[in-house]
Amino acid sequence: MLNKTLLEIKNLKTYFRVGKSVVKAVDNISFNLNKGETTAIVGESGSGKSITSLSIMQLLPTNVIDEDHGIINFDGKNLLSLSEKEMRKIRGNKISMIFQEPMTSLNPVYNLSYQISEAIILHQNKNKTQARKLAIEMLDLVGIPEPNKRINSFPHELSGGMRQRAMIAMALCCNPEILIADEPTTALDVTIQAQILELMKSLQKKLNMSILFITHDLGVVSEVADRVMVMYLGHIVEIADADELFSNPKHPYTKALLQVAPTISIGPKKRKNILKGEIPSPINPPSGCVFRTRCPNPTHDCKEGNIEMGLIEVSPGHWVDQCCVNCG
Repeated sequence: MLNKTLLEIKNLKTYFRVGKSVVKAVDNISFNLNKGETTAIVGESGSGKSITSLSIMQLLPTNVIDEDHGIINFDGKNLLSLSEKEMRKIRGNKISMIFQEPMTSLNPVYNLSYQISEAIILHQNKNKTQARKLAIEMLDLVGIPEPNKRINSFPHELSGGMRQRAMIAMALCCNPEILIADEPTTALDVTIQAQILELMKSLQKKLNMSILFITHDLGVVSEVADRVMVMYLGHIVEIADADELFSNPKHPYTKALLQVAPTISIGPKKRKNILKGEIPSPINPPSGCVFRTRCPNPTHDCKEGNIEMGLIEVSPGHWVDQCCVNCG
């Protein structure tokens, strides 16, 4: 499937100052997001998933950033070079984001009418009456019952599933080209989670938008993603089409994530290869290959930290970190 590249990220580095130390939260990553495609970013907490999304949106506090280099090409512009005023024209308009927890993302002192209409008034040059009408239409689109009444509700008056739907309505009210969904189903029960995933897939087809889906749940990834990007300690360690990654994972970290994913099996249970240890501190990461401290089959060069990170293409569209391609 040949799709137009909508978002191109090259050599992105996002480092933070913590006292006298530097945290390499995102360390020299590159990837593309194509038109109409869903790319999932997976990995443990601390792997750099959310920082990647916040770097794209330029929502990180500048007073603690030590380094924010690279290229984020969108619509012919490098987002890292834009002023805050220029980013406001893109943020919430052409690129929108659903944050992790809707109860903390929605403002508790404003009703849905105010919160959804705000972006419509700002980006679509509508008056309050027009914006409210469009906000009601969006609530109806995302499946909230009686949208004419719910538009006046405050966040605490809604269930978790309805709050998440309201967040999606807010993110989509300006018909963005890219939707960044940062673990949008984490706090929801299984049935509501399935409804939200179906809703996002149907809206994607209807609006022909691209989705960057951030999650630690590989079950969710199998439902929504066209491509999967696996991150570990600020690095990309594997990228492949979803079917290829699930059927033929190459990196030992990807294999470990797949093995610990919940499955229903009949017959004797196989012992799962649970990854030992914890993700290292980004303040003092291992030298060379960052995965070497947890690698089940490290080579001598891995142990000594003599091999640097870097992706190689092992088959068409399937990229794996060159140090670990033979360690799995």
